Amino acid sequence: MKKINKILVANRGEIALRVMRSAKEMGISTVAIYSEADRSALHVRYADEAVCVGGPKSSESYLRGDVIIEVCKRLQVDAIHPGYGFLSENANFARQVQEAGLIFIGPTPEAIELMGSKLAAKAAVAKYDIPMVPGTEEAITNVEEAKIIAQQVGFPILIKASAGGGGKGMRVVESVDVFEEQMKLAVSEATSAFGDGSVFIEKYIGSPRHIEIQVLGDTHGNIVHLFERECSIQRRHQKVIEEAPSAVLTPELRDEMGRCAVNVAKACDYVGAGTVEFLVDENLNFYFLEMNTRLQVEHPVTEQITGLDLVKEQILIAEGNPLSFRQENLQIYGHALELRVYAEDPTNNFLPDIGRLETYIRPQGLGVRVDDGFEQGMDIPIYYDPMIAKLVTFGKDRQEAIDKMLRAIDEYKITGIETTLSFGKYVLQHEAFVSGNFDTKFIERYFTPSVLEHKATGETEEIVAALAALLLTNNKPKVTAASATSNGTSSNWRKNRLK
Repeated sequence: MKKINKILVANRGEIALRVMRSAKEMGISTVAIYSEADRSALHVRYADEAVCVGGPKSSESYLRGDVIIEVCKRLQVDAIHPGYGFLSENANFARQVQEAGLIFIGPTPEAIELMGSKLAAKAAVAKYDIPMVPGTEEAITNVEEAKIIAQQVGFPILIKASAGGGGKGMRVVESVDVFEEQMKLAVSEATSAFGDGSVFIEKYIGSPRHIEIQVLGDTHGNIVHLFERECSIQRRHQKVIEEAPSAVLTPELRDEMGRCAVNVAKACDYVGAGTVEFLVDENLNFYFLEMNTRLQVEHPVTEQITGLDLVKEQILIAEGNPLSFRQENLQIYGHALELRVYAEDPTNNFLPDIGRLETYIRPQGLGVRVDDGFEQGMDIPIYYDPMIAKLVTFGKDRQEAIDKMLRAIDEYKITGIETTLSFGKYVLQHEAFVSGNFDTKFIERYFTPSVLEHKATGETEEIVAALAALLLTNNKPKVTAASATSNGTSSNWRKNRLK
């Protein structure tokens, strides 16, 4: 075992801060890296040391593995934590870290490589008799051959990039008539996004739930699962709201999926924190989707229901310590929700809305957690993912977690940009979500921009009407509708306006 005394966090924003806070509690020094665009970022100020590694673009800074390793050597760093995104699932970088005599806080390069290819991952887990969606077992390049296989599988089918993620290189094909065109588009998109045009075919499951299982493995062969996360509220195949546990899993199904997740991890001798993703159909049949060989954005909901700090566990594992608990020691406490607060406009197809945080006030109180990397007056950079924060709530049961989230959304004051807060409130109040009867088609089935626009219009009209009544009653100086709404007047004001 090797004690880690100094960690470089090869990331930015909220995840960099989140890792550094756990490291600090463990008495470990931290080094931040930053781009020229992040010179005044909170993670830069928080770290014990900080080094600029290049220009604003990721390719000039956060993806410069060679520069990052040189910084580690110069500052006598013991280990690198990659967070998520950027270099976190780059097998070559993990290998370079090890060759430099440093500890990579994550799985082995071999495990990253194996699970990074969806086809290789399916082949590796096949011997464990894990349920998989019907489809091809290897890459398809011949269009005519692929067309025959697609007809055998049965339409609709899904063409997927082997090296893909985030919905790129993915095409749903409804009939044989458009198959050739859609396959060419999928190959082209996969080549452009990943430098690898390999695609495969799966039976398309139209309205699945997306449920993932958190796993932890140590260097002594111990692997456990930390239960599931429900991740079905998505836009553009990317998650917006997550919760733990899922509202639909029975204890028996949870155990079965957990055992399968552990076997997936065993198939690649997994070390560290990872996530095994499954699709679950309307009959609660589940199918292996992929494994993410890193910490997930939504890991806080698992921390809330287990009482474990996953970053600390990652560090302890990287030092060579065995897990301090067994599967039978783990149990679920309460319920947790996470809303990803993006600088996006839900009324405009969730397009990024970059700008300055003119007002930025976080919600507080029991059961509310905010993981963020911004403060009032800061700009949201155009170069990176537009996530501002992860808003997490925890309650004794699902309803209490929802109630706390609704309260926290109302308290979260952000002006200067559009965010996904209003969308989150809409989802949490929708009957389908409250009942637990929803899937990955939630947005497609229930959400239109007009539901938020109408609500905003109604709020403005209510405010103006209330002000007019006050003016008539009290003969106050004239107040315009613009001044009534430009300062972010909240629903709390409306509730108390006549008191």
